Amino acid sequence: MLLRGKVAIVYGASGAVGGAVSKAFAREGAHVFLAARNAAGLERVAGEIRMAGGRADVAAIDATDHAAVEAHFDRIVAAVGPVRLMFNAVGLDDTQGEPLTAMARDRFIAPILTAMRTWFSTGTVAARHMAKNGGGVIIGISANAAREAYDIMGGFGVATGAVEHFIRHLAVENGPYGVRCLCVRSPGSPDAPGVREAFQLHARAEGITLEEAERRAGQSTPLRRLTPLAGIADAAVLAASDLAGAMTATVLNATGGAQVD
Repeated sequence: MLLRGKVAIVYGASGAVGGAVSKAFAREGAHVFLAARNAAGLERVAGEIRMAGGRADVAAIDATDHAAVEAHFDRIVAAVGPVRLMFNAVGLDDTQGEPLTAMARDRFIAPILTAMRTWFSTGTVAARHMAKNGGGVIIGISANAAREAYDIMGGFGVATGAVEHFIRHLAVENGPYGVRCLCVRSPGSPDAPGVREAFQLHARAEGITLEEAERRAGQSTPLRRLTPLAGIADAAVLAASDLAGAMTATVLNATGGAQVD
């Protein structure tokens, strides 16, 4: 087990990516603390982890509430000791589907504000703790749109680009204290409900079916397929493990070659 004995917090754990990563961390031996606003979704994921023999605890937390994030983190440390892993998969409530010139300013900015508010709170709280307690790993999720421009993306691409660069800054500041900070870039997993909704928006804009939009996206990659949630979760496990001990301030490209580095 790659993460045996480590304590991990996953924010946004009730969502598709956060849930997949939580289960993968638990499978590899981590004691996972699931956090999100959706208590029912957290209990579902925790139940699946426990049924598989893993350890999971849940807490309904709004990651935009800095005081709540700090208090939750302190409770975990008091109960089980140092936290070694943090994954932020909080949804951005992104605004896709219309061109920037037709979009209201506040609608464009909303996902950017959500991304930076949640990342400032979860990232700085985790980094401060890890820097004082022997190090750890902080991981985020981003998308192709963080590096490549597409149409009708609204504020999503800017938000994911900001997430990646925030993580780089966090890595540079906290690397001397043994804290690694990375991001996993996903092409959009077709088995994630939110991704299917985004594909549907783009399919309508192009006048094609959802299935055709997904097929085209997959065929455009060297592997001729989009990365499923399990593949993204496995990349997160690798990033969190000691096998990636030389990696920080970077992005794990899990796009199947959709973006060639």
